[in-house]
Amino acid sequence: MFTDIKTFLRYFDGVHRRALRDIGALPREAESYRPQTGEGEGAWSIGELVRHMAGSRLYFARAYRGEGWVFDYPLRDCASQADWLPCLEASMAEFRCRLEGTPSDWLSRKIRMIDTDGELSGWRVLMMCLEHDVHHRSQIETYAGLQGWPVQHIYGRSAEQVGAQRERQQRLHGKS
Repeated sequence: MFTDIKTFLRYFDGVHRRALRDIGALPREAESYRPQTGEGEGAWSIGELVRHMAGSRLYFARAYRGEGWVFDYPLRDCASQADWLPCLEASMAEFRCRLEGTPSDWLSRKIRMIDTDGELSGWRVLMMCLEHDVHHRSQIETYAGLQGWPVQHIYGRSAEQVGAQRERQQRLHGKS
């Protein structure tokens, strides 16, 4: 659990940078990609997913601030691939602006759910935002893989590269 908003924002910055990296690596043909089947979010174009990611950050910020579960559309358009990264950057700047300086006790205060009588702690609302971002970034990366476009490694290493280090790591840690 995060104990202050500054630590959460520092962590979310890393999630945001990986979104920029992954979406920024998509080829030109990604601009016109749309799944052939599906409904709702499962049928959205990549631009629509990026727009949704950007707007959802502001949605979760509103909920965290006690302003209700109200979806804010992103501050920029996502009509073309050239708009995707600036839209995410603008949403991150606004997200940061809305959260910076909020009291640490807001992380533990209770926030009513959107459609039930239940409540969540503020830190859980922020984790929902983080997981939502990762979820849609993964959706976009899945589309990339299915189309044969380059898929970014989450931490710069492939499973094969990590596996190749197994014996060395075992030796270093006294387990052969």
